[in-house]
Parts: sequence; structure tokens; C-alpha cells
Amino acid sequence: MNNFDAGYSIIEHIFEWREMERISHGLVAADMPRKKAGVRHVLRIPAVRALAAHPALVALAATFIGEQPIPFRATLFDKSATSNWLVAWHQDTTLPVSQRVNDSSWGPWSVKGGVLHAIAPASALNTVVALRVHLDDSTQANGPLRVLPSTHACGVLTHDEIQQMAGVVTPIQCVVSAGGVVAMRPLVVHASSKAIDDQPRRVLHIEYAATVHLGAGLELAVG
Repeated sequence: MNNFDAGYSIIEHIFEWREMERISHGLVAADMPRKKAGVRHVLRIPAVRALAAHPALVALAATFIGEQPIPFRATLFDKSATSNWLVAWHQDTTLPVSQRVNDSSWGPWSVKGGVLHAIAPASALNTVVALRVHLDDSTQANGPLRVLPSTHACGVLTHDEIQQMAGVVTPIQCVVSAGGVVAMRPLVVHASSKAIDDQPRRVLHIEYAATVHLGAGLELAVG
């Protein structure tokens, strides 16, 4: 396991390949609406919900955000030769919430997939960790996650600040075998390139929070 003080960690061999195949079959059977990059709201799928509650993942999330982490959102990223894309350097700053409040530290507000979302302050984002469970091998050629280590410690950055960071911080490619996990803080600056081969790269991006109570009268929307 890498030092998570850098805002990310790579953990190999959490699950066997057969377990990843079983999850893959559950995703196909669910037949949820797909977009180019994959499928949102997959925590509603029983196989994914069971995976998010797996003791190994819960214990891993607890290492980073404290006891009793709560899975609140999951997304399938499905990159392949026929569905290929790149993601520019950015931070994950949006959280799903149950209601809108009049608090200047939250927002702008938006509705995605029928769920209210808001740009969150660093205080809320620091209580969240994402565990990226790899259904396939992630290699240097199939568009892996790239991170700028330790940039999460800088708080919520502007677009220009992110570009400046990308010019001075050496990126790390997060390659991991099927069944491995990349853990990352939402505020670590990250990106991914287009795949340059035909090997698929499917990742279940499961997000955990220390609490659903975010302050300011806000609660996370779970599901």
C-alpha cells in the first residue's frame, strides 16, 4: 500500500479475478442506461451494493476516513476501443445531496440524473474517499488514472491553479491488476488519457463518506 498522505494509494490483489467476473455479469444483467463513459448510479445494482459492503473494502475505506464508512455513490467507468475518451486534469468537487440550503460555501447547484448536486467545500470533501475497484487490468496503454500526488492538501483549486499544478508536479500512473484497488481523495488532481490499445478498462468507482451529515443542514443523497 502506498502512503495515502499523497492523496492516493494502490492496493493490489484485494479480490480474485473470478470475483470480478461475477460482478461483471451482475452489471450486464442489470441493463442500466449507459453513457459514453459508462454507467452512473450503479450502487442500486445488488452485486455492486454487496461489493461496496465487502469487509475488505469497508476496512480499507475506514483506514482513510474513520470507522463505519458509508458507501453513497458508485459509477462504472467502461473504457474500450469502441468507447474511448480522455479526462483533463481536475478535482472531484461535486456531491449528491438531499436538499438545497442557503449556504455560500456550497454551490453552484445542479440536477444530474434526477439527483440534486452541489460543489462542496473542502471540509466536506475531506470526509470522502473513492475506492476504484478494477474489473480488468489497468495498464499504461489502456488509459489509466493519473494523479498529481499531494495536491489534495491544497484544497479546492481554480481551473488556472490546476493547470499550474499540472505543469510542476510529476504525475503518477495508477496501473493495477484486475481485483486491485486504487484509493483516492476527491481533491487529489487527476486525469486519464485515451486508451491506445484494444484492452478494456472497466473500473467501479465506489465512494464512501464518514457521515451522511455534512453540516449546514445538508445530508448526502445515498444510492
